[in-house]
Amino acid sequence: MPDRGRTLLGPALALVHTGRAPTRSALTAALDVTRATAGAVAAELAALGLVTVDPHPVGTGRGRPSHRLGITPEGPVVLAAQLHADGLSVALAGLGGDLGEPVHHPLPAATGPEPMLGAIAEAGAALVRGSRRRCLGAALALPNPVTEPEGAALAALHFGWPSGTPVAALFAQQLNAVDLGPRARHPLPTAVANDANLAALAEHRHGAGRDARHLLLVTSGHRGVGGALVVDGRLHTGSTGLALEVGHLTVDRCGRDCPCGNRGCLNVETDPQALLAAAGRTPTPGRPLLAEARALARTADHDPDARKAVDEVAKLLGIGLAGLANILNPDRIVLSGLHRDLLTAAPDHLRSVVADRSLWGRICQVRIVPAELEYAELVGAAELAWEPYLADPQLAAR
Repeated sequence: MPDRGRTLLGPALALVHTGRAPTRSALTAALDVTRATAGAVAAELAALGLVTVDPHPVGTGRGRPSHRLGITPEGPVVLAAQLHADGLSVALAGLGGDLGEPVHHPLPAATGPEPMLGAIAEAGAALVRGSRRRCLGAALALPNPVTEPEGAALAALHFGWPSGTPVAALFAQQLNAVDLGPRARHPLPTAVANDANLAALAEHRHGAGRDARHLLLVTSGHRGVGGALVVDGRLHTGSTGLALEVGHLTVDRCGRDCPCGNRGCLNVETDPQALLAAAGRTPTPGRPLLAEARALARTADHDPDARKAVDEVAKLLGIGLAGLANILNPDRIVLSGLHRDLLTAAPDHLRSVVADRSLWGRICQVRIVPAELEYAELVGAAELAWEPYLADPQLAAR
C-alpha cells in the first residue's frame, strides 16, 4: 500500500469504530479520497483482522451501491477495568464500543494500592485467559485525579492512598506479573485515567454526546461528583491532566464539609449520600450507595420525601451546571450516574434552574441530556486501551 494509504489507516479505523463510516462510500466521502483509495484502505484494515467488508454491495438510496463496513466479530479485544468506592469491575471490549458483560467483584480487605491493583489484575487476567480473542491492551478507570503523563493518583480520598501514588506503573507491573494466557500481547500495554474523563470520551464516541462539538459530562457515581469536557473530539485535561474537577465547585456556602477542605461543594451536595440525607434516609449497610440513591430518585412521583429530596438536590445540581455553562459554553451537557436519574425525575425543574442562573438564560439554553451508556467508565477505559491502535492500526499485527 502506498504511504498515502497507510497514513489513512488510523483515521479510517476511527470512522468505522465510531459508526461514522458504515459503508465504503461513506468512508470515501469522510476521508475525501477516491473510491479506489478508500477500497484499498478498507481492504488493509480487513487484512489486519480489524474490519469486515461485505462482499455484496447494497444500495444507499442514490448513486452506485456500496459495500458495508463493520467491526470483525472475532477480532482482538482489550481489557477494561474500573475501580470505584464499592468494588471493582472488569470487561473485555472489542472495537466499535462493543463491551462484553462486565464482571463485578467486592474490594479486597486490604485497600492499599498494591492489593487493590493486584485484585484487578487477577480478575482481568481470568477474563483474558478465558477468551478465544487476542488481547492487545488494558486500561483502568480511577475515581480520582490522575496526572499526565506520569499516571499518578492525586487525592485518592476514597481509599486513603498517598497522594502521588504511581498507579500507572503499579497497574502495569501487577497486570504483567499474572498469567494472561497465550493470546495476550506480552508485555501487555496498559494505561490509567480518571473515570469521568473516560465516561465523557465514551459518551462522545458511542453515546449521548455523538456529534457534540463541546461536550460537558457531569456525573455522580458511587460517591462524589466528577466532570469532563470533550472539545472537537478530544478530552480537555489541562496541562497535567487535572482539569475539570467540577465536583469542587461551591454550590452552597453553608453546606456540608467536603473532603477537599471546602464547604458546600457539588461533590458533597449532589452525590448519592446527599440525596439519601435530604430524604431523611440512612444508607442500608452492605448496599451500594449509588443503587440505593437511584432507587430513591425513581420513587419521586409517589413518595413526598423522595420528591422533596430530588427537587432540593436537583436545584443545587442546576446551580453548579449553570456556573459551568457560563464558563465553558458547551453545546451539550450529558448527565450520568445519579445525575441522570435526577434529570429523569425533575427534568423541567433542573433545566429551569440552569436557564435562570446561566448568563445567556433561556435564549441560548444548552441541551441537557441523559447519558446513554450503562457502563460508560468501562467503555471509556476500552477507548483508552484502543488509542494506540486507532492511531496506528498496523500495531495490531505486531
